[in-house]
Amino acid sequence: MERTLLLIDDEENIVAALARLLRRDGYNILKAAGGREGLELLAQNEVGVIISDQRMPEMTGVEFLSKVKDIYPDTVRIVLSGHTELNAVTDAINRGAIYKFLTKPWEDDLLRANVEEAFQRYEMKMENVRLEQALREANRQLLNINQTLEQRVEKETLEGIFNLDMLRVSQEILEDLPVAVIGVGEDDLIAVTNRMADELFSAGSRGALVGCYVSERLPQIMIDSLGGGGKRHTCQLENGDNVEFWGYSMGAASVAEGRVLVIVPDPEDRG
Repeated sequence: MERTLLLIDDEENIVAALARLLRRDGYNILKAAGGREGLELLAQNEVGVIISDQRMPEMTGVEFLSKVKDIYPDTVRIVLSGHTELNAVTDAINRGAIYKFLTKPWEDDLLRANVEEAFQRYEMKMENVRLEQALREANRQLLNINQTLEQRVEKETLEGIFNLDMLRVSQEILEDLPVAVIGVGEDDLIAVTNRMADELFSAGSRGALVGCYVSERLPQIMIDSLGGGGKRHTCQLENGDNVEFWGYSMGAASVAEGRVLVIVPDPEDRG
């Protein structure tokens, strides 16, 4: 980061002497003969530290630095003047318009040390500003993320409620169908049945179909028809009921896997 220093004094030889002394420290040095010219340079350059004389014809150093404080509050402002000017700048120091008051004639090493300290102060201010901006931006992004997540959760919650309601409706429809439905997984375990299927195959003490292997509960002709593309078959069950049935493979219109048997009992047998 380039360090830019603004020197203001209506005495050209003073500005020249300060520039010679401070240039060795690597500063980019701007020079002005008065407050108005100094404000013009500030409008065109990013200045970190200002050293201003107190007695100048257009406006005093205090008047100039007070204006600078209002327009460029992050700059570090130093008055360099005679001992007799101290009373004139005390109020400005108390108000924060001036960071330090240095006297003429100056001691070279002390002046250089004060300018170095002033730039360190300015750079710390700028780093704090950068960190505050980064924090505000991070907070803004976090707020946006939270709002997006809340909207997504709300949407997914509503979709979940809708899907759950649809599942309940589907289960109720499945239970009340006038045909038997048996869903079989790829492992040949019976995973889904409806009421009529349980009535057809759960006679005696054999219990529910769900959780059983098809080989334990279904006739071989039905097992052979699983995934058979919907071809019609007929058979007689152990309980004597005559049925028609169709086997289907799932996945044609969804991501579901497995096979389904649809069984229609003979109305005369059910009667």
